[in-house]
Amino acid sequence: MVDSALSRPGQRDRYESKIAQIDWLFVGLLCCLTGIGILLLYSVGGMKWDPWAYKQLIFFCVCLVMMCALALVDLRIWLMGAYWFYGGSLLLLIAVEAVGDVRMGAQRWLSLGPLSFQPSEFMKLAIVLALARFYHECSAKDANLSWKLLIPAAMIGVPATLVMHQPDLGTAVLISLTGASVMILAGLNWKIIAAAAVGAVITVPLAFQYVLHDYQKKRILTFLNPEGDPSGDGYHILQSKIAMGSGGLLGKGLGLGSQSQLNFLPEKHTDFIMAAVCEELGFAGGFVIFLLYALIILMALRMASLSHSHFGRLAAAGATATFALYVLINGAMVMGLFPVVGVPMPLVSYGGSAMLMVMTGFGLVLGVKVHRYQELPRQASIFQRFE
Repeated sequence: MVDSALSRPGQRDRYESKIAQIDWLFVGLLCCLTGIGILLLYSVGGMKWDPWAYKQLIFFCVCLVMMCALALVDLRIWLMGAYWFYGGSLLLLIAVEAVGDVRMGAQRWLSLGPLSFQPSEFMKLAIVLALARFYHECSAKDANLSWKLLIPAAMIGVPATLVMHQPDLGTAVLISLTGASVMILAGLNWKIIAAAAVGAVITVPLAFQYVLHDYQKKRILTFLNPEGDPSGDGYHILQSKIAMGSGGLLGKGLGLGSQSQLNFLPEKHTDFIMAAVCEELGFAGGFVIFLLYALIILMALRMASLSHSHFGRLAAAGATATFALYVLINGAMVMGLFPVVGVPMPLVSYGGSAMLMVMTGFGLVLGVKVHRYQELPRQASIFQRFE
């Protein structure tokens, strides 16, 4: 009934039709995942709503309404605002270099009165939108192999370098990998991919020696041998492994995890919340959470594939790639398969900035699905106009 109604002129632009086209099953999965996260925050907070669970619930409700509202936004608005959003985010990163707040040895925050935020979080979505617009206006030949590929490479490299300088290795890696994902999805030539992979392997030792800060080098060395300093740099990883292993199949139960409840587990409400999940809910609880992540990612990619516009497909797929990279990096980190880089588990870890960007990205994904029949004209880029 709805699909046939959408074929009538003007029917697709009616808000009733747009609301009906929102994938409510997808929204329900997001609510289930976040609900489990809030339950764990309640548990590791001493079976109390304060200090984390209540704030996370309120913020998720606000972000949920915002996400549904963004799903109704016309794709042409996303397209027109892509470069402006990227430029604004880049200016904020430059402002961090000049007047940013220093906390825990890192200069990552900007303060506007009582409001404090990390501009690097905005760049995670801004780079997706900017690259999606670039490739929307780019021919398939140029997207495959052309000198013009230096432009998206610079669009990724500049913000990644600024974030790395803050220093914030985790976010810099996320921005770089997200941008690379969009370039590959746009049709990047396999020869360039292979050359970039070889170049990355060659430059890793040089980057380790001359680019990384001392504490970042320690994190990588600790990742390779956490038992070398069990009460110092290796403490985070070892306690995470202990917590995950002690949960067994079904876990110890909510509020009964010794590592999390007795504060042996560091950052139990943010970066290492999955260790608390496995300790209190066991392998079964961890499996359910990762199953929800897999379903969300697959459904988001399917919605991206439905779009009739190149911009819509790349923007939705790029936003999904960012989310998937969050899950991959954090999951590997808490299991000791990746260095500790401060990347939270999306929608489960406590934190407003990450949730805001994740839900905004999913608002874009839902919007691509709602407006999947919309055709966006491919205007000539500024580089093509001078040819």
